[in-house]
Amino acid sequence: MEYTSQELMVICAARQIQDHEIVFIGIRLPLLAFAVAKRTHAPHCLGLFEEGILRETPAAECLYTIGDPANICGALWTTRTANVMGLMASGEVQMGIIGSAQVDYYGNLNTSVIGDWHQPLQRLPGSGGAADIASLAQRVTIIMQHDHGRLQTRVNYITSPGYGHPTEAEFMGVRWRQHVGLPRGGPATLITTLGIFTFDKRTGRALLQSIHPGISQDQLQRQTGWSVQYAVDCTVTRPPTEEELHILRQCDPEGRWTK
Repeated sequence: MEYTSQELMVICAARQIQDHEIVFIGIRLPLLAFAVAKRTHAPHCLGLFEEGILRETPAAECLYTIGDPANICGALWTTRTANVMGLMASGEVQMGIIGSAQVDYYGNLNTSVIGDWHQPLQRLPGSGGAADIASLAQRVTIIMQHDHGRLQTRVNYITSPGYGHPTEAEFMGVRWRQHVGLPRGGPATLITTLGIFTFDKRTGRALLQSIHPGISQDQLQRQTGWSVQYAVDCTVTRPPTEEELHILRQCDPEGRWTK
């Protein structure tokens, strides 16, 4: 079956969700990933939303914001943002799915400004709950478009921490996070329109885990702002199944987010 790079990205994100997990869900592509996971391999996962909502099933209608009435109707729990953030702070949220404008070699995310802070080329929406998710969830999956301007050696501004910008070998990877007071979590997976990266927990550096079908190594390197390092078991990404595509297209019938 034919599919778009956005559809493959969503399905790869859905595969990261494990059954019985509580997953912090953002709008658009993360929401679709939750819906696909729920209807395939993770029927008992729960979706947590920044507005203070916990859902057992995705909303029946297309959402434009997390606070849409359709997302509140039928929820298991409707509360305050502080309470759902408290769940993450106590270690109860296994996974978060977030997007970004920029990501760097160490999984740091920028959704604040492009260019200089005082005279930016572009101002972005900011953190929302992304910094909390990146800091407090047990692991984080990042999904974003893959191009040279987005995958940078160093982001212009760290909105949401990955594994920092270590200056000493003893404070790299997980140790860097522990050193700055982040005892758990960190980026586990970066899923783009060209491939899937994982992160070396010791060094914090991105490693290419799989390259999407039809994408060459040269093309991926040209569109990446750092020198790509390959995992020893790097392979080709498994294409979507007919079932996964059917479910995804039921959730986004007009291709509003995936075309």
